[in-house]
Amino acid sequence: MVEDNPLNQKIVSFNLRKENHEVTIAENGLVAIEVFKKERFDFVLMDIMMPEMDGLDASVNIRKLEKENNLSRTPIIALTANTLDNDRDKCLSFGMDEYMAKPFRMAKLQDLLDILEIS
Repeated sequence: MVEDNPLNQKIVSFNLRKENHEVTIAENGLVAIEVFKKERFDFVLMDIMMPEMDGLDASVNIRKLEKENNLSRTPIIALTANTLDNDRDKCLSFGMDEYMAKPFRMAKLQDLLDILEIS
């Protein structure tokens, strides 16, 4: 999970762990890229607006790392307060696979994981 807000980190990670997901937290896009260089993940929840590097640029960089290192594509799900009509399309154009508006809802995430065929 890439999220800069400590409260959101606690809420989302609590719900994910309750569903038996292991959680690694990165507080911004730069940290996420460094973590991604060392570990593989089933999926990434990516906030959009963060300090240091936003989620859009982080997603582009993750896709670049995957390509350069011949890695399989890791699903990236935007988790954002941005809810304008074109926000989902913008996220997808930056290499994300799905879009989820805040506030976080585990049922909505599970629907997206089912669509992306992630257990």
